[in-house]
Amino acid sequence: MELRSWHRWDSAGLTFYKAWNLEQTGFVTHGFTTRIGGASSSPFESLNLGLHVDDRRELVLENRERCLRALGLDIGNLTTVEQVHGCRVAVIGHDDAGAGSRDLAAAIEGADAMVTNISGVALGLFFADCAPVYIVDPAHRAIGLAHAGWKGSAADVATETLRTMAEEFGTEPRDCQAAIGPAIGRCCYDVGIDVAEAVWKCCDDQRPITRGSGGKFKVDLQVANWCLLRKAGVPEERIAICLRCTACNEQDFFSYRRDGRTGRMAAIMAITSER
Repeated sequence: MELRSWHRWDSAGLTFYKAWNLEQTGFVTHGFTTRIGGASSSPFESLNLGLHVDDRRELVLENRERCLRALGLDIGNLTTVEQVHGCRVAVIGHDDAGAGSRDLAAAIEGADAMVTNISGVALGLFFADCAPVYIVDPAHRAIGLAHAGWKGSAADVATETLRTMAEEFGTEPRDCQAAIGPAIGRCCYDVGIDVAEAVWKCCDDQRPITRGSGGKFKVDLQVANWCLLRKAGVPEERIAICLRCTACNEQDFFSYRRDGRTGRMAAIMAITSER
């Protein structure tokens, strides 16, 4: 398994993680936020981007404004979905741009992934341990973004995203660049046999699962989604994994598993140039 590089990137007092292979496509901007540089107070310090965690709404919106501005994007075009730990993929058109950007109730219902080929629409999903999966199709200038916790991984939301891109834009997985962002690592993710079996059956691969102690198992969500992307036809050398565990790295990341009541990071991606 080749783990191509992600790197830290600082802008306007904020810190992001970015994948080199997505940057090199030349027509998208993207990032995975950290908790560094925002306006929220304890326990959401400081760059909480989730509107659903009882943080002050005006501070969350200020944080979202700062992030979008740092990436050269407009909060009015930030488009979000409900995130229900499933595998439904929303196709984002012009009329959907901005859904949920300032109001949680306005997010697109019942979906955990989005695809678009419209320039300027910023896809945004929120995380505190689950794995963000970014997909870029340079051949058809289309993008997809997915939220993959264990349920989403077991339902194969990554492949559903690719399938939707194929139906809507003609995407071929072999042409895509993909990246899997920071998530809870195998080191910190102890699960029961039911979760381990669900992930194993979908991946049809033992690499994401190891036996822990006390009858528990350890699941690696990043490796699971790497396996699923490979199985769907994305070449191994075109998949970048960020080897940062959200639960281990308290300075950089929120973690629901570690803290319980906590904030949310965001995965953001947009097409930023026309054909």
